[in-house]
Amino acid sequence: DSSLLLCAEEFNKYRSPLVSRYASKEMAYNFSDRKKFTTWRKLWIYLAKAEKALGLPVTEAQVAEMESHAEDIDFAMAAEEERKLRHDVMAHVHTFAHCCPLAASIIHLGATSCYVGDNTDLIMLRDGFDILLPKLARVIDRLANFAEKYADLPTLGFTHYQPAQLTTVGKRACLWLQDLVMDMRNLQRARDDLRFRGVKGTTGTQASFLQLFQGDHEKVEELDRMVTEMAGFKKAYLVTGQTYSRKVDIDSLSHLASMGATIHKICTDIRLLANLKEIEEPFEKEQIGSSAMPYKRNPMRCERCCSLARHLIALLADPLQTASVQWLERTLDDSANRRISLPESFLTADIILSTLQNVAEGLVVYPKVIERHIRQELPFMATENIIMSMVKTGGNRQDCHEKIRVLSQQAAAVVKQEGGDNDLLSRVQADSYFAPILGHLDNILDPKTFVGRAPQQVARFLSEEVRPLLEPYKAKMDVKIELEL
Repeated sequence: DSSLLLCAEEFNKYRSPLVSRYASKEMAYNFSDRKKFTTWRKLWIYLAKAEKALGLPVTEAQVAEMESHAEDIDFAMAAEEERKLRHDVMAHVHTFAHCCPLAASIIHLGATSCYVGDNTDLIMLRDGFDILLPKLARVIDRLANFAEKYADLPTLGFTHYQPAQLTTVGKRACLWLQDLVMDMRNLQRARDDLRFRGVKGTTGTQASFLQLFQGDHEKVEELDRMVTEMAGFKKAYLVTGQTYSRKVDIDSLSHLASMGATIHKICTDIRLLANLKEIEEPFEKEQIGSSAMPYKRNPMRCERCCSLARHLIALLADPLQTASVQWLERTLDDSANRRISLPESFLTADIILSTLQNVAEGLVVYPKVIERHIRQELPFMATENIIMSMVKTGGNRQDCHEKIRVLSQQAAAVVKQEGGDNDLLSRVQADSYFAPILGHLDNILDPKTFVGRAPQQVARFLSEEVRPLLEPYKAKMDVKIELEL
């Protein structure tokens, strides 16, 4: 059976895991050959329509013929044409002309390869952002719900990965959210800043179109405006070389790489907290953590995000290098690189957002473990409060400080040298010096008195900065992510 043979043949070739293993169908399609080459045909149709409307000898029948064949691409013929011509655009011009004999003479009229190539890339970038933005909005929404739920739950803060002043689980999630909110604004701006290359000719001067319209500058400008509008853009770049500036690629990919850095940090935090058994990512009922150690619950989703985020960050080097070596009006050494770096950046961003949404929807918190860790460290953190309480009852601050210092060092020796629990409170209770405050010790050591304004900060941040940002995406919030792998 030919279909089985074809399927078997696929496994004899390298396949990018970004598509074969991870990416969503919509993002994989966005950078597919079918999307690319049908877009080329649509661009040729837009050009023909505009040229006809402005008085060039293009007929309604020619346009209708092109429109009737916009989707039926003979990929085998195009491949054979490219093998002979060594030119991908002309291969598809010939392939389109083959099924449109009436329109063959006016396909690509006045245009250069970058008319279809660059404009299609800009359409794919725009559509790629339109796929990513709702996904990022859903990640923010899920983490905002998580932050709201745990806004009041005290937890150890960590600086230098050493226990520090208490915060709350929800406040820590807001640190993640703040970075994601910045990414949201950056991606939206990058998407909105995209313009169309438009109809600019071989070196960007529009000379071929000026000749077609016999020196009529207004018609050339109107042609550019009409095609730009048909392609769904509000503006075109007023000046280009043969290509649109490759700084545009830097602008797009730099914000994706920045988002990669954000997600790497979030998922690293979750991995560290999973080691402490305070928080875990979702773990399926039949999921295996380790082939050798059946008890393990490895944070494989967060590890995947970190792994792919590094790739996303590394991809930014490509457009930076490419933009820097574009000579004069253009050199072709951008082409092969961009065929890889542009799709891979969006595919990778798509994957890590889908994975992080899945993590955020199923994060598991273990309050009792968090409470135990607080109990282990809080006595040391509470020493200043104990001193203040003693002073309020008439004690001497310096005497109390020395008492606490000696008892703290004794308790620290039990923890570090003997592996025992922190017994500072027992030592304080056993010392008659502290008798005046023993009745208030529970209140002094209530963890909720050590979190400052964390709960209030969470509430204000979510209401003022997070929820309003998500309003445009409310209709797309209900999509849940079930990871296939």
